[in-house]
Amino acid sequence: MKKEYISVGRPSLLRHTNALTILKLLREVGSCSRADLVRASGLSAPTVTNVVSDLLDANLIKPLGEGESSGGRPPDMISFNAERGYLLAVEIKASFIAFLLTDLRGKQLETAIVTLADKPTKPEAICLLIRDEIRRLLKKQRAPREQLLALVVGVPAIANVDEGIVVSISTLDNWRSVPLRSLLRKVVDCLVIIENDTNLAALGERFRGAAQFEETFISINIGTNVSAGIVLGGRIHHGAQWSAGEIAYLRLPNVSRRYPALHEFGELESVLTSSGLIKGWKEASAKMDGQSKLRKSQINAQAVLDLAQSGDARARKVVQQRAIIVSDIIVNLSLILNPGLILLGGEVGSHPVLLSLVQKQLEKSEFGVTKIAAARLGDAAALWGAIAIALEEIPVVLLPQPAS
Repeated sequence: MKKEYISVGRPSLLRHTNALTILKLLREVGSCSRADLVRASGLSAPTVTNVVSDLLDANLIKPLGEGESSGGRPPDMISFNAERGYLLAVEIKASFIAFLLTDLRGKQLETAIVTLADKPTKPEAICLLIRDEIRRLLKKQRAPREQLLALVVGVPAIANVDEGIVVSISTLDNWRSVPLRSLLRKVVDCLVIIENDTNLAALGERFRGAAQFEETFISINIGTNVSAGIVLGGRIHHGAQWSAGEIAYLRLPNVSRRYPALHEFGELESVLTSSGLIKGWKEASAKMDGQSKLRKSQINAQAVLDLAQSGDARARKVVQQRAIIVSDIIVNLSLILNPGLILLGGEVGSHPVLLSLVQKQLEKSEFGVTKIAAARLGDAAALWGAIAIALEEIPVVLLPQPAS
């Protein structure tokens, strides 16, 4: 354990700070004795005893019985009560909603997918679908609804995190300037956080993926859309208008010259996405002899990428064109932010052939560009990023600051 330093304030604030410190230590180490907490926190033994007593009364920690003796009386062991409540991550996509339920340590308990096929997708209807799935998941855990302590929702759009507003989702009905947090608070009684899905994916990779221990990095997603999550000093960089990372709207020479429009797709999305890759393949095939190694039923982005990796010249040329654009984006981002790592994720971005071609392009850059790697968590990245945010916020939910 690392020693924690405690700020001095009013008695009620000091007690609250002490309780947060002990709770944080217990969440980090799993289980320990009161003597361990005294050594790690720098608090006096009577203070630790009082705090532990309060936390036991609040059901936030639990006794584990006697530990191993080092020669004297065996110590009484305690641990954080991770079963005290639940955290839920939700990701809203164009065709489905994904769910991940965990305990208060981030241990996975349940996952679920709710398809949106033939269902209304207006904001109010989506909130009701989320409500119904929350009830089902908690019922499986035999848990009352009040034990859901935090709900973090990822959306494929610019999100005003402070106000919980979704600016626009082009693929769903009536999703413009949606007060999603307020709508969800009508159907759930817990902390609700709304965040952009690519930002969450970046945090997910930092939490348990390819960017662990990285303080400054960029996660670029290239799949059904194109976007980036920018992490600076361990925190998501949102920008003044919450639009940092919307790289689909970049203006690149000979590729995109259109100015960004709020309710339209970025011009790069017609080129770099899965659908853009398929379009490029079809155009390349039409210019040749009309014959293709892929039948119409087999044409998808994964198949084109696999074909390029196997050495097909036509497919490789199509992917190479995309790799040049991606490398230009990476060089520009690197020169501005100089991150320690850039991750490529998504169906297109994380494919080995695109990654290899991008790395080959970047060899021409003598400075600025650092490590390039594939994201690891795939479709689960945003959900785990949501859990990471919830874990960070949960101490304040469990121990709200006393009123002045």
